[in-house]
Amino acid sequence: MLRVLHSVSNMARAGIETMLMNYYREIDRSRIQFDFLANKPVPGEYDEEIRSMGGRVFVSPGLNPLYYPRYRQYMANLLHDNPDIKIIHAHNEAMGYYALQSAKNAGIKVRIAHAHNTQIIRDYKYPLKLICKQLLPGAATDYWSCGRDAGIYYYGEERWNASGFIMRNAIDVSKFAFRPEVRERLRQDYGLGNCFVVGHVGRFNMQKNHSRLLDVFSEIVTAVPNSRLVLIGVGELEQVVKEKAQSMGIQDKTLFLGQMADVSEWYQGMDCFVMPSLFEGLPVVGIEAQAAGLQCFFSDRVTDEILLSPGARRIPLQAENAEWAREIITARQSETDRTLGMSIVREAGYDIYEEARKLQEIYLEMADHAYFGSHRLA
Repeated sequence: MLRVLHSVSNMARAGIETMLMNYYREIDRSRIQFDFLANKPVPGEYDEEIRSMGGRVFVSPGLNPLYYPRYRQYMANLLHDNPDIKIIHAHNEAMGYYALQSAKNAGIKVRIAHAHNTQIIRDYKYPLKLICKQLLPGAATDYWSCGRDAGIYYYGEERWNASGFIMRNAIDVSKFAFRPEVRERLRQDYGLGNCFVVGHVGRFNMQKNHSRLLDVFSEIVTAVPNSRLVLIGVGELEQVVKEKAQSMGIQDKTLFLGQMADVSEWYQGMDCFVMPSLFEGLPVVGIEAQAAGLQCFFSDRVTDEILLSPGARRIPLQAENAEWAREIITARQSETDRTLGMSIVREAGYDIYEEARKLQEIYLEMADHAYFGSHRLA
């Protein structure tokens, strides 16, 4: 059996991790098993499910430059003690250099760098991440991404055009298909009635731009008083966003629902999905929202690859809040058949059943033949 080690932050309910679990649940686990290298010493919500399916969760010393010697030794021991791991697939973007270079030193022949974003967050590790970004191509053998723009950002246009590969952020499309009975029940349970429900799913961090979302919603609720904003997720800026909602006087119209094991039902209860991100690769939640037939509004910092359905559009981030609100309110008045969302997303190539089958064959080919270069899910 082939084992693929995925290097991640930790297996929490976030976009990258959810995408990996979508694939993991559908691959033939008698032929391929996934293991996960967690680089934060924090248990993830998916850990128990991973172990129940035969996967393993390893915890590294962490992606800290002070721990790098210890990290390299840890990886050397891990890969020596588990010779059935033949592929390293790193999802830490620039910091994936740590796992990939350690795997290179250990003689692992297939080392996949995977880009998920079009920018690097400017946190305290930013200078180190810039260095690792430059070193990343030399540590990897294959250059994967969620989409074109993220791939070009991390690997350069020439390398991406020559050997880049898009692994789609595929979903269980049928799970998100529009279900009017679920919509009615959920809206009744939460007292939403005939409210205009604006939805967002995402971690409370700088990238997702929740502060701007509140500004836009304030304009919407001024024009449509029975509007409600539904925010699903957790994160370091959650309390800051709650305080801003209170200071703006819209806290009673904003639902902070926290982390949810299954957000598919909430897409049914929404009327539109809004994502004013500062940058994105190709967000899984945007695929899910379109599968549910929602009108979707993304900032122009989200790649245009996200536009799968006629009801999805990008708005310039520099546009005024009132302009965002007008576009959203105008779309509210248009007739849309939400039942078409599932087929639109499936035909665009984001059905996990088909994509998982293709992915496992690529992994097997790479391991069997040490084939490096471009692999296409087509």
